[in-house]
Amino acid sequence: MMSQPARLRRPAPTAGRRRAPAVPARSTPRHAMSRGATEVDFVKLSPTCNTTLLVTSRHPARHYRAIAEKLLRAEHVHAEQVGFILPVESPEAQARLHMAGDEFCANATMALAALHAATQGLDGPVELRLEASGAADLLDCRVERRDSGYICQLASPLPIRIDPYPFPGAPSGAAMVRYADAVHLVIECSGHNSVLRERAEQVATQLGISEGVSVVGVMLYDPVRGELAPLVNVPALGSLVWEGSCGSGTASLGAYLAAKAQAPVRAAVRQPGGTMHVHADYGSGKVTGLRVTGQVAIVAEGTAYIHD
Repeated sequence: MMSQPARLRRPAPTAGRRRAPAVPARSTPRHAMSRGATEVDFVKLSPTCNTTLLVTSRHPARHYRAIAEKLLRAEHVHAEQVGFILPVESPEAQARLHMAGDEFCANATMALAALHAATQGLDGPVELRLEASGAADLLDCRVERRDSGYICQLASPLPIRIDPYPFPGAPSGAAMVRYADAVHLVIECSGHNSVLRERAEQVATQLGISEGVSVVGVMLYDPVRGELAPLVNVPALGSLVWEGSCGSGTASLGAYLAAKAQAPVRAAVRQPGGTMHVHADYGSGKVTGLRVTGQVAIVAEGTAYIHD
């Protein structure tokens, strides 16, 4: 259980290992650098290049969005999304995540699992149970340490329904994958040209206004190449991002493909940041299980300063 923020464990020196030169003491005291600012402790992770900041310090929930808006900026820490690690509420859970826009994010949840494994010294494979915003039930995640980071397989929430959706320029088909507080529009297409991307951005913005959900995804899927270009809109943050990868969108794609085939589906889905895998179970006329697998690297740790 992550009852309080924990620094990442670093390996102890071993015989024959050269010690790095001592880091000179700061010439400016930390309190001077952060004077008048809110200090935010964070770990930056890269779940299949969907850069994610997990905040480990405690802050009032009413400040989450303001903190995230600053951290996300290119001139600040910079990432594609921000989540806050909180004390668990269920005795069965090992860690809890709340995203800045109240949404569910599969990649951020896998990042949480990897960070928990790192701070607890778990090499795995280990099964974790996680609490996440936007998910009504506990989520199971299998984590295993690799040389370059962690491999995580997450059981993703199931959609409520999958509806056909008319989208100009998508002759192969499009469908809206609906969840309790999210929608993902999956569009089959041939390539991802600029005109299609511009149209996708317009639709994502419109859906963010009309649907009243925490997150809107528009997933451009090329079935011939097996490639996905994921666009994500979090209306509460005013963010519209073509992401390096999208775990939730990958799960929605798997649900769409299984519903279309009326059969279980396993697919490797190439995205700008790398390949993710999805397993979708299907039976009795509906999707009965979704699992997404991706790689998570821990890339930085530090303290950010948020000035009003």
